[in-house]
Amino acid sequence: MRKFGIALLSFILLISAVKAQPKHTLDKIAAVVGSGIILQSDIELKYATYVAQGMPPNASFKCNILQQLVSQKLLAQQAIIDSVDVKEDEVDNSVDRRMREMIQRAGGQDRLEQFLGRSVIQYKDEIRPDIKEGLIAQRMQQKITANVNTTPQDVKKFFDGIPKDSLPTFNKEVEVGQIVFQPKLNAAEKEAYKNKAEELRKRVLAGEDFGKLARLYSQDGAAAAGGDLGFNDRTGYVKEFTAMAFKLKAGEISPVFETDFGFHFLQVIERRGEQVHVRHIIIQPVVTQESLDRSKTRADSIYALMMKSQKNLDYFSYAAAAYSDDKETKFNGGMLLNAENVEARSTYIPTDKLDPQVALITDTMKVGSISKPFLYTGADGKKGYKILYLKSTTNAHKANLTQDYPKLKEYANNNKVNVTVSQWFEKRRKETFMRIDQEYQGCPTLKGWSTPATTISEVKTDEPKPADTKPAEVKQ
Repeated sequence: MRKFGIALLSFILLISAVKAQPKHTLDKIAAVVGSGIILQSDIELKYATYVAQGMPPNASFKCNILQQLVSQKLLAQQAIIDSVDVKEDEVDNSVDRRMREMIQRAGGQDRLEQFLGRSVIQYKDEIRPDIKEGLIAQRMQQKITANVNTTPQDVKKFFDGIPKDSLPTFNKEVEVGQIVFQPKLNAAEKEAYKNKAEELRKRVLAGEDFGKLARLYSQDGAAAAGGDLGFNDRTGYVKEFTAMAFKLKAGEISPVFETDFGFHFLQVIERRGEQVHVRHIIIQPVVTQESLDRSKTRADSIYALMMKSQKNLDYFSYAAAAYSDDKETKFNGGMLLNAENVEARSTYIPTDKLDPQVALITDTMKVGSISKPFLYTGADGKKGYKILYLKSTTNAHKANLTQDYPKLKEYANNNKVNVTVSQWFEKRRKETFMRIDQEYQGCPTLKGWSTPATTISEVKTDEPKPADTKPAEVKQ
């Protein structure tokens, strides 16, 4: 969290530096793309974000930024022709998500507004058009590549086209299943946390400021924003939270209710169709040693049942579905998915990408074996117990079609997508009037992108022009 705060502070300071530059520099038109323009200030702000993310200052990166902005303009302009659009709710959600992240990193809305020199509402209005255009461009690109299909013949052709001495080497990979036992508090242990939430709710009902209490006492990332969660639809929350948020009218405050995250109460700020804007306060129970001991007893019991079963590996899948507290893996036979290849639902995970605790245990296991329950600490600092199953191990090797077909298919498909998009851009930019400012004429990525002057002079207009008329220059 501290690193995020420093990054945002750097970003804000860079924004301030950009504002302080001479006006004629900021207001310069860096590029004209069809009927749209790109300002120097657009490039400077995106460059500030790039530096704030910890990247070393590199002025040449502005060439890449301008190329991205020009590409976005081309896609967005084609989207108008093809009637591709995004819903206003999608834009609202994206803007709200951006603001929540910035507020959290700044350490509160007041500090962010102080850094920005304007209100959050004003800043949201300023960034909304760019975010909307970006979403439309993304949707247009998806349309361009919608019919891309990669066949087995395509994969083989792609693989055969890779020079043998350039074949990638894949690291050692494993397939690992897990059953997770999270400690659960009993009713008596939960009571104190529920009562604390009830007391805060009573203070709000008595007239105390909701946002202030959220900043002081709420225990999640939204606390810095006064508990504000922005707009969301019914899929944006867990079911208990959704049921409460969509039951209330604007301004109403809910009773205290429980989810897997803790005890909440919320206030509906605004309803907009199937979107609701809420803020909440959450009190998260702390795990007790007694509850941790109970989870170990459960884990030991399930492990013993699997060891007694003659088909203990088949029982692992059943036990994961029946007993695991990890919702992401319990209905997948307990199998972990490769976080870098979730869409393909790949269960093959490079060992260097495994959780260190899991890697340490599986390194001593034989394929087909099940580990004894062990204590683990999650990324959120919470403790629990796990049982692991090592399904397979694949040693490091040069890529081949037999072992690596799913990966190679993904590479081949990405290559077809990139070629399709590149061909579209090449054709579209030749059909679109473009003018790149002299400052960026030397950018390798933008070389030849400006419409030649001879082409401009050949464009027919309704009004005759003198023979020596030159193309109008874009005012800087």
